[in-house]
Amino acid sequence: MKTIIRTTAALAAIICACVAPIAQAAWPERPVTVVVPFPPGGTTDLVARVLAKQLADQTGQTFVVENKGGANGNIGMQYVAAAKPDGYTVLYNTSSIALSPNLYRNLPFDPVKDFEAVSSTAIIPLVLLAHPSLPVKNVSEFVSYAKAHPGKLSYGSAGAGNVTHLGALLFLRSVGIDAVHVPYRGSAPAMTDLVGGQVQFMTNTLNDSLGFVRDGKLNALAVSSKARSPQLPDTPTLAETVVPDFEMGAWQGMVVPAGTPTDIVNALNTQIRKALQSPALLKQLQAQGAQPLGSTPSEYSDYIRAEINRWKDVVKAANVRLD
Repeated sequence: MKTIIRTTAALAAIICACVAPIAQAAWPERPVTVVVPFPPGGTTDLVARVLAKQLADQTGQTFVVENKGGANGNIGMQYVAAAKPDGYTVLYNTSSIALSPNLYRNLPFDPVKDFEAVSSTAIIPLVLLAHPSLPVKNVSEFVSYAKAHPGKLSYGSAGAGNVTHLGALLFLRSVGIDAVHVPYRGSAPAMTDLVGGQVQFMTNTLNDSLGFVRDGKLNALAVSSKARSPQLPDTPTLAETVVPDFEMGAWQGMVVPAGTPTDIVNALNTQIRKALQSPALLKQLQAQGAQPLGSTPSEYSDYIRAEINRWKDVVKAANVRLD
């Protein structure tokens, strides 16, 4: 009997010795690639790099931002969807993950089934901008003026189906305004033409808009967030003026390929939420007009699904298809 006990104990020790290294393995053990599905230097890229640096500081591991732009973010999203689900390739996504299913008939990935949601990270409000030549001083006057000139005003966007397009469309539908959409290849040329008066108004992200507003080149009539922005404290929200309960923005978050182990998803979630409490990070987000979010994986999954449904009717009404 003693021999059996000794043998069993020896076997247990061997098993524990084999299992121990696996149990002790901690994520991340090597560099993590953060895929941004848009070109470098843009709104999403800037926030992603700030967050990646904070995550690197916290974990002692490198977080490498890799830009894979194209097709409204679909190229980068497809790349991550097909990546190995090991926690070392993550997607820094935007609201395009909820817009694309409504804009493209044949997506090469499923935004719900092919990803595991990790956490929301930040949201950047949109600003309703008007060229100074418009004879309006506030959003109420803008609505009245636009209604009195149906189909006469034009608005720019960063591209058909972009959040700057659909955000404007949602607002226009809410107040009954008929205006002409002029899509551009990115927000930079759209803002150039808005400043030049080729289009009369636009809803653009706050961080892209601040410089033009502060320089007096454009008038900020309202922001799309629930509360006023600290960067534009005198600019009211759409909700407190002409569209009660109106709230939207260019939101961002992180997802990983479907099948990524739950413990890795939770570990990344913990690090993200910790990062979003860092005073240094919050200061940098505020400078860019971004507001921190943070959520559990399940909360973020539910939010993505809800946003997909939210934009379905808007896209359908606009008859926007990008394929």
